[in-house]
Amino acid sequence: MIEPAPEFGDLQRLVDMLFQRSSRVSQIDLILSAEQHDLCEDLIEICRLVPAGTYTRRRLVDKMNASIVGHGWSQVYGLVD
Repeated sequence: MIEPAPEFGDLQRLVDMLFQRSSRVSQIDLILSAEQHDLCEDLIEICRLVPAGTYTRRRLVDKMNASIVGHGWSQVYGLVD
C-alpha cells in the first residue's frame, strides 16, 4: 500500500481557496497560487500541466485529476473535487 505524502490534500485546499473568490480561475492564477503557498514541486508540476486558459471548477479539477492519475499520484497526494 502506498502511504499518503504529508502534502496529501494540499491541491484540494488550493482549489477550494481559489474558487472562494471566483467562479472561474486561470491557469496562471493556479500556478502563482501554488508557488505562493509553497506547494511541493510535484504539485506545482500538476498545476503547470494544466493547459493555458480560464476554467470553471469542474473543468479545472478534471484536468488536474487526469495529470495526478497519469503520474500515479492519486494515493500519494489525493484527487481534487
